[in-house]
Amino acid sequence: MGGLTEAKLRALAGERSFERGLAYVDAVSGVEAGDGRIRASVRGTERRYEVELLLGGRRKPRGTCDCPYGQEGNFCKHLVALGLTVVGQEADLSRQRTSARGRARCLEAWLTGLSRDDLIALVREEMAEDRQLRRRLELRAASARGDLAEVRSRIRELLDMRPFAQYGYVEYADARAYAEQARQAVSAIRSLAASDRATDAMVLAREAMGLLAGVVERVDDSDGRLGEVGADLADAHHDACREARPDPEELAHWLVTQALDDASDLFDIDPLDYEDPLGDQGMGTLRKHATEAWKAHRSGWAEKHLMQRLAKAGRDIDTVIAVHAADLAPDGQTHLLIARELDTAGRTAEALEWAERGIRETEDLASVDTALVDHLADRYTRTDRLTDAVTLRRDHFAARHTLLTYRQLRAAAEAADRWPAERENALDLLRADGGRVLVDALLDDRDVDAAWHAAGEHGAHDGQWLTLADHSRPTRPADALTVYLRLAGRLTRETGNHAYEQLVSLLLSIRDCHSRLGTPDDFTTYVTDLRASQKRKRNLMRLMDEHGL
Repeated sequence: MGGLTEAKLRALAGERSFERGLAYVDAVSGVEAGDGRIRASVRGTERRYEVELLLGGRRKPRGTCDCPYGQEGNFCKHLVALGLTVVGQEADLSRQRTSARGRARCLEAWLTGLSRDDLIALVREEMAEDRQLRRRLELRAASARGDLAEVRSRIRELLDMRPFAQYGYVEYADARAYAEQARQAVSAIRSLAASDRATDAMVLAREAMGLLAGVVERVDDSDGRLGEVGADLADAHHDACREARPDPEELAHWLVTQALDDASDLFDIDPLDYEDPLGDQGMGTLRKHATEAWKAHRSGWAEKHLMQRLAKAGRDIDTVIAVHAADLAPDGQTHLLIARELDTAGRTAEALEWAERGIRETEDLASVDTALVDHLADRYTRTDRLTDAVTLRRDHFAARHTLLTYRQLRAAAEAADRWPAERENALDLLRADGGRVLVDALLDDRDVDAAWHAAGEHGAHDGQWLTLADHSRPTRPADALTVYLRLAGRLTRETGNHAYEQLVSLLLSIRDCHSRLGTPDDFTTYVTDLRASQKRKRNLMRLMDEHGL
C-alpha cells in the first residue's frame, strides 16, 4: 500500500491527530480500494465524513477529508483512522482491488456487447441524469469535429474560477472541484490533437496555460492538484508541437519567454525537451534569445539558470563560466562553483586559479564561504603543496578564531610537520582574543593542565568547566570535585526534569571524586543534606533513588 506505516501516519498527522485517530479506527466503513486510492466514510462526532487516501508513486502519502480540519489542508484524525485501517487490513484491501479490477473488466465486456443503438440510448439516458457528463461529451464532440471557436469558449469556461470563488479566492474546500473541472480543458485539447488538429491544440494549450497562470495565486492548491493540471497542460502542448511542427523560431521565442515567466514553476517546461520540434534552426534561435535575455538581466536567477542549462547541454563550459562570472558573490561561493565546473571538465589548472582568485577577492576571510577554503586546501594537499595549505588554513584561522578552524590548521600543519611552531602562534592569537576558544583548543589538544591554567587565567563558561572536570577526574579529582559542587549548587535552585537529570549526573561524578579521594563519608553527608533541602522535589528524589544516591 505505497509503503504506508504507522510511523509515516504519525509523521504526516502529528502526534495529536495521530493519537486521536486511534479512537476512530472502528468508525471507518465502506472502504473502497482502487489503484493508488483508498476511499471510505468515517463516523465523526457530528456526522459522517468522506475521506480519501492517495498512495504510491514518488510522492508521500496524502489525503483529503471534508471535516473542517481536513478542509484546511491538514492530515486529520479521520485520515489517520483510514490509514491505520489500510495498514491493518492490507490483505483484504488487496482482494478488494482485485475485485474492483474484475468488476471493471465485466463492465467493459458488457459495454462492448451492446449494440450501437443500445449504447447510444445508454449514453443519452446518463446525459439526462448527469449535466456534467453531458457538458464533457459536448466538449469532446466539439474537439472531434474541430470546432475551434466552441472548444476555445468551453476551455475559458472550464478555467474560470469565479463560480468557485468567494471574495475573489478559491478556498481549499472548493479547490478540488475547480481542479477537476480544469482537467477537462486538458482532455479537450488532447482530443483536438487526436482529430488531426495539432496546431489548434498547441495554440489552445498556450492560451489555457495563460489563463491558469492568471488564477493560480488565487486558489488554495495545498494538495497540488492544480499543479498537476499545469504539468498535464505542458505535456499536451509538447505532444501537439511534435505533431504540428510549428515555426521553430516562433516556438523558440515562446519557450524562452515561458521559462523566464514568474509562473514557469506551474508548468515546469524545459526548453531542452523541445529539441526535436525545434531542430537545429530553432535551437540556435533559442540560444540567441536566452543569451539576449541574460545579457539584459545578468543577475536574474531564471536567466542564469536557462543559460547554464543550455550551455551544459551543449557542453559549452566557457559559457557556463561566463554566466557565473558575470555575477560573482563577495564570499567566494561563485568562484567555487566555477572551480568545480572546470574540475569536472578536466581543466584543473584553471580551476585552481579560480579558487585562489576567490580567496584573494574576498575582502574579509572571516566571511568567506568555508567550502571554498576547504576545496582549495584539499587541492593544495593533493598536489603536495603542503606549505600553501598551511598558509591558507593559518590565514583563515587568524580571521575566524573558532575551534573548527584551529583543528583544520592543526591537521594541515601536522601533515607538513610544522605543528609545534604553528600551535604556539595560534594559541597566542587565542590568548590575545580573550581566551574564548583557548580552553576548547587546549582540551582538543588533550593538554588538560594547560586548559586548567587558561580557564583560571582567562575564565571559562560552565560547559567548559564541566568538560575540564570530566577530563581531569581520574588525575585531579579534588579540582574536578570543586567544579562539580559549584555547578550542582546552582542546579539545586532550579526546577524541572531537565535540571534534575543534570543534577543527578553531577552527583554521580561527585560520588566518583570522593571515592578517588578516599572520602566517601563526606559524600554521604553531602547527599543527606541535599535530600533534606530538596525533599519537596519528588521527581528529583525519584531519580536519585533510581541511581542509588
